Amino acid sequence: MNGSPQCLVRCLLQAAFSAALGLSAPFSTAADAAAPNAKGECPQSLRYTFSWSQEHSCQFGPRGGTSKGAGLTLDTAPHPGWLALQQPGLTAKQRDRLAILAMAGGYRTSFEFLETVLYDPALARARPYQSWGTEFIYVVEDREDFISLQHIMVMFAEDPDGQLLGPFVQKHWRQDWQYEKPSLLVFAGHHVWKHEDVSPERRTGSWAQAVFQVDDSPRYEAVGRWQHEANFSTWLSETTWRPLPRRETTVRSDYDVLEGTNRHTILHNGWVQEEENLKRVLGEGAPAGPVLAKELGVNRYERIVDFDFTAGDQYWQQTAPFWADVRAEWADILGARPALTIVEEADGLPLFAALFEQAETQTASGYRSEAGRPLIRALLERYVD
Repeated sequence: MNGSPQCLVRCLLQAAFSAALGLSAPFSTAADAAAPNAKGECPQSLRYTFSWSQEHSCQFGPRGGTSKGAGLTLDTAPHPGWLALQQPGLTAKQRDRLAILAMAGGYRTSFEFLETVLYDPALARARPYQSWGTEFIYVVEDREDFISLQHIMVMFAEDPDGQLLGPFVQKHWRQDWQYEKPSLLVFAGHHVWKHEDVSPERRTGSWAQAVFQVDDSPRYEAVGRWQHEANFSTWLSETTWRPLPRRETTVRSDYDVLEGTNRHTILHNGWVQEEENLKRVLGEGAPAGPVLAKELGVNRYERIVDFDFTAGDQYWQQTAPFWADVRAEWADILGARPALTIVEEADGLPLFAALFEQAETQTASGYRSEAGRPLIRALLERYVD
């Protein structure tokens, strides 16, 4: 790459989002190349706490990204967002808002998922997932009762000759936070989302977190409450259903929904997202069926310094008006229907690929909302039933 801030569509399609939670890894995870030692044992590097320590196959090492990234410097000093939480005299809501805003900034991100319990005796053990990336989280909106955060990945990769390639820019997921939200848009299984009212008892003092895919389509939404301790703040969701993440859809088709909780914890050096998920099968019409396995996930966001996020800044500055219209059109579509089905592809093309192409072509010479928004609406309608 020549350092251009634009994330070219062809690069995104080559990546194919096979590792949408991170495009590279800090070490090789190509476990298929591992060989047992003279005693028939696998390298210790393939083992870690809560893994299947008695597994003797060397094909059981973590899957995920395998490229090598640029060198990074972690920021060990307490960051301004965390320091703001330590101010005396804050109300509970003020402290909640500061905790959410503290997630903004530049990070080394790591993603780890591991099945810890198998409930189905016929189920084969799944390989763990590990990957990592570098991303910047932008504050898109900041109102008294609403905060929106957009994740943008900016990656550099080292080729086999040691040459640094990049920057590669990719719009990642988005999280919206709303105070005492009266209704949620929840995943109901089989590509269906529906509105669900939140009782006054559940919503009083709560924050709803809505998570959106890279194309701004809904993923899941749940209510939870912030708890503030002397040296950390944490938010724990109620149990919610989620569609399979891309790290699973590329390798699994034996279950239909993740059912679990989501925790965000703000620390002095960044934040951590923890997931506890059940992998559940759904019947026709989406009644809850058997659970195959339990999965734990830990996603760490560690603040970094002296990393060049310029390409991400430029991409977001150029395309932000386009994506604002995408969000507005999604809001209109979602708000007008009690339930809707969102298909993954139309005419063989995933929605993210179609929107990323539009983001590039429509903003190349300056974006005009009056021309772009009707095109966005027509495009989204192709994927909504």
